[in-house]
Amino acid sequence: MQTDGSWDFWIDRGGTFTDVIGRRPDGALVAHKLLSDNPEAYGDAAVQGIRDLIGVKPGKPVPQGIIGSVKMGTTVATNALLERKGERTLLLITKGFRDALKIGYQARPKIFARHIIKPQMLYERVVEVDERVRADGTVEKEPDLAAVRAELSAALAAGIKAVAIVFMHAYRYCEHEQRVAALAREIGFPQVSVSHEVSPLIKLVGRGDTTVVDAYLSPILQRYVARVARDMGTSVAANRDASAPVSPLAGEAQQRGTHTRTAPAAPRLMFMMSSGGLTAAELFQGKDAILSGPAAGVVGMAETGREAGFSHLIGFDMGGTSTDVSHFDGEYERAFETEVAGVRMRAPMMLIHTVAAGGGSILHFDGARFRVGPDSAGANPGPKCYRRGGPLALTDANVMVGKLLGDFFPKIFGAQQNLPLDAEGVRAAFAELAREIGDGRSGEDVADGFIKIAVENMANAIKKISVQRGYDVTRYTLNCFGGAGGQHACLVADALGMTKMLIHPFSSLLSAYGMGLADIRATRQQAVEATSAPRASRRSKSRSGMPR
Repeated sequence: MQTDGSWDFWIDRGGTFTDVIGRRPDGALVAHKLLSDNPEAYGDAAVQGIRDLIGVKPGKPVPQGIIGSVKMGTTVATNALLERKGERTLLLITKGFRDALKIGYQARPKIFARHIIKPQMLYERVVEVDERVRADGTVEKEPDLAAVRAELSAALAAGIKAVAIVFMHAYRYCEHEQRVAALAREIGFPQVSVSHEVSPLIKLVGRGDTTVVDAYLSPILQRYVARVARDMGTSVAANRDASAPVSPLAGEAQQRGTHTRTAPAAPRLMFMMSSGGLTAAELFQGKDAILSGPAAGVVGMAETGREAGFSHLIGFDMGGTSTDVSHFDGEYERAFETEVAGVRMRAPMMLIHTVAAGGGSILHFDGARFRVGPDSAGANPGPKCYRRGGPLALTDANVMVGKLLGDFFPKIFGAQQNLPLDAEGVRAAFAELAREIGDGRSGEDVADGFIKIAVENMANAIKKISVQRGYDVTRYTLNCFGGAGGQHACLVADALGMTKMLIHPFSSLLSAYGMGLADIRATRQQAVEATSAPRASRRSKSRSGMPR
């Protein structure tokens, strides 16, 4: 029961669908699902989902005081990274290390490949700053702030709005970074990411990579957060004020029985971090947003499984764009140094393996073999059955074999969002594809062949996080969720020899449900340098005179 009469919302904005769970003032949960990208109908799917559930008519503002909190996961930063559509970024680095991040660790994932494709750098321009602090703190060279000012002014005039500052040994001796950062903010850069604040740990490459990612993605994220807050009738500043303690004067007025006129409380806006914890909107950074939605799915998978009495779980989250699989045996598994879309970063993330096999994965026939994905039809235009001129996708294969029935789907398709799934169009398209293949198979057989390929891809993804790491997957319970998971869960379990499966009532919205189950978390990192003294036991002798 919400004592203040307000709604709470838990939202997962995925690549294809946006899932919304609202908790009404009486405590009841209501669910809503809508396309993430539907420009003819609305601007932002998350805000529209809120408006739909509380009954706000088009063009009308959200009433003040009706929303208590919004907990949200978003793919905005992930998509910007995948599509390389982040903010134009300038890298300031110690003189002599211009190419340090490009060289990286000199790792060769494919050791016998003769054609080496180097990863694309996120920064657009590099400026070497003639400064140097030694590892012991000795200042060898002070930065020339006049020269730095000229370079920053030129970059700002060229349209670059984000700057990443990475100096040698700044994880411990950060004064030079602080002075240059203050100069960048004074000149007018809206986004200044400083390595000793973003990732204050030893190793230049890891610290630099993470700082560049933060500078590249944070402006995109902040604009989205500000837009969501504005559409809900609040602001990030108001959100900050809403989480502050109540003024003592207000408490005194209540004790005296006097009535003071106060404005309705602003909604508290929180976002899910890649580590599986919630943070306030004004603290949400680009480096923490890469696995924002999938991390909530792991929390939802683990907590619902634990409540049902299962301690060993395999998470199988099949959405519209991809399938995320995860392993849980009583503790969350996290990685602290990861690579996403060819970009290295050092930030705590849930350990999730993703394969490009979702309901929107496009079906291909190249004249010799079938292939599912990795490209996706997304939300716009979506699969063929969405009536937007999209290609044949895995969802269409399930329509073709009868696993998806249009009568059980809401009539939200077509130009007016009032038509059912286009089953006839799907049958005609598969019949045409069967004629193109020309081996006598029917359209249903072709669709079934594509489904088998997708199931094998997803089963192999689960083997990678379980069997290949020494876990006996047959002793685990498959916790199936995601909008497309139920269509393939039994086939995947059979392929892996699993005998137990859990499907929660909110399975198709479990990542959104996980937002409500997650805790508010803060992660702090600090480098510690200490002399390692020899242990006394190493110097002791055994009775035989031999060292122990």
